[in-house]
Amino acid sequence: MNKAELLKLYNQDLNELLSLSKKFVKNNIEFCSLINARNGKCSQNCKYCAQSSHYCTNIESYPLIELSKVKESAIDAKKHKVSRFAIVTSGKTPDESDFDKILGMIKEVNQIDGLKSCASIGILNEEQAKKLAETGLKRFHHNINTSQSYYPEICTTHTWQDRVNTCKLVKKYGMELCCGVILGMGESVEQRVEMALELAEIQPDSIPINILMPIPETPFENYFDKIDEENVLRTLAIFKIANPNSILRLCGGRMRLSEENQQKALTHCVEGLMVGNYLTTIGKDVNEDIKTINRLGLAIKS
Repeated sequence: MNKAELLKLYNQDLNELLSLSKKFVKNNIEFCSLINARNGKCSQNCKYCAQSSHYCTNIESYPLIELSKVKESAIDAKKHKVSRFAIVTSGKTPDESDFDKILGMIKEVNQIDGLKSCASIGILNEEQAKKLAETGLKRFHHNINTSQSYYPEICTTHTWQDRVNTCKLVKKYGMELCCGVILGMGESVEQRVEMALELAEIQPDSIPINILMPIPETPFENYFDKIDEENVLRTLAIFKIANPNSILRLCGGRMRLSEENQQKALTHCVEGLMVGNYLTTIGKDVNEDIKTINRLGLAIKS
């Protein structure tokens, strides 16, 4: 499907669009969660991010946490029907002094029955990707964040292609790829369609969709009105139509949607949820998510 065709679909009647998207979704939802294993002091100038050292957001910065905290959090996640658990660290690339410790964390997660390891630790080089695969990492997360055409408006300290290169390394070494976007950063409808097509070319196993939560003291602190709920649903539907074989996952910022529209997304567009809290923002209580899934007659994927 090309850009013109997807744009035409994007602008058609919403209910018709959602009905079309629904044809591609299964009736089970995959839960994943994360632990923010190192926070703040990032050298990159991504305009949406509380962790960037370019902005005075007054978040708590801390070095890599202890292995015991990762294990404790992973075990708790498993109790709440989570099947994938991610270790997330701030920074452009994995810190060399922390990398071996992160490998140890991945091994620990893999030892928990029924839990699959994920990691989001920045832009990789070939050796790092190889070591992650050898350690047994199941899935690596690295977003493109927005379309290639809009990326210079988001960040200038690295490129969109830098991110895609990491995605290629992940697939080269046989790991699953989780790669998605953030909506509501000022992109146009056309650029949302471009994102859907760019992801179709990358072919991630999982596509996380975040909705911008404007952070005070960042350049995007007042970007609350850059996307509305209807356009979030339209974008979700287009992404699913363009990427029928990828798990579309609703993640950070989903609380910006009404309960009704969250449920529409679950029944018409998405097959995954990031549950619990996020990196620097609060998420939804996982027990509420479980109740919603049950009420909708959906299953939680194990």
